Amino acid sequence: MSKLKSIYTIVSHGIYTKWDAKSKDLPKIRQFTTEIPAEEDIEFGFVFNAQKAKGKKLVYTIYHPDIPDEDGEVMAPFTGIAHVRTNNWDFYLGDTIWLPIDNKTGPWRMTISHDDQILAEKTFNVGFAEQNNEAMFWKKRGF
Repeated sequence: MSKLKSIYTIVSHGIYTKWDAKSKDLPKIRQFTTEIPAEEDIEFGFVFNAQKAKGKKLVYTIYHPDIPDEDGEVMAPFTGIAHVRTNNWDFYLGDTIWLPIDNKTGPWRMTISHDDQILAEKTFNVGFAEQNNEAMFWKKRGF
């Protein structure tokens, strides 16, 4: 008998409503983007879907852009483990910006892997509004 192959997809990515860790509900997408404004408490990341993968152990990692910790040392990437609970399972991987904001700009890379194989990956560019995109350029000029 042949085994069914697991299917992994990124359902959405960008800016989300505030995530409540105590709730079973995932945050809702507000804007699809990889360009994130450097604002306090902005929620960004992606929703990942795993099908036919019940019981697998996934490792998630968030690579920060050389943010110093309280001792001035560069923070290590944030990692964790998630267990796929159903055969059609959604998982939110995200982060927020905290004070001080100045040292949070740059690329934030988020990955989900299984057995050292990356299943999903997304890089978000956090920057100040004037750095972010052409739309902000024109918005500042009244268009």
